[in-house]
Amino acid sequence: MSVEFVYGNAGAPDLYRRGLRPATAHDGHLLVDIEADLVIRDGDRVVLAEELFPVAELAHALVGWLQRPGGERGDFEFDSMSCAEPGAVRMVESVEGWRVGSVFAPDAWTSPVTWDVLAAEVGRFAAAVREGVAEIGVRPGLIPGF
Repeated sequence: MSVEFVYGNAGAPDLYRRGLRPATAHDGHLLVDIEADLVIRDGDRVVLAEELFPVAELAHALVGWLQRPGGERGDFEFDSMSCAEPGAVRMVESVEGWRVGSVFAPDAWTSPVTWDVLAAEVGRFAAAVREGVAEIGVRPGLIPGF
């Protein structure tokens, strides 16, 4: 199997409700307020499906995690400013490989994948979100490249 991060219906309605605009809002507001429907799949099996998920904040955190040296990287636990509980998205290394899951569905995990497969998918997702934020008028640099 393979792991896949998919998002759709991106927007920033809360940003506008705050009286802010994508081109001029502070990065903290943008990261929290750019939301989309997020699905994490293991092949055809859905591991996580969340509406109005802070995808910009997730992509930003994932890029930071990918950029750490391998010996300092460790497991990933998304600690969002929007979620009360850390771990909305988790990536854990095991003997078999890397698995992706969420505290929202504690018994649902992807099948193990190699680091190369996981890193490629995380990179693809972050690049897609980077393009998506540009489409709604936010500078693409909000999501760093790597």
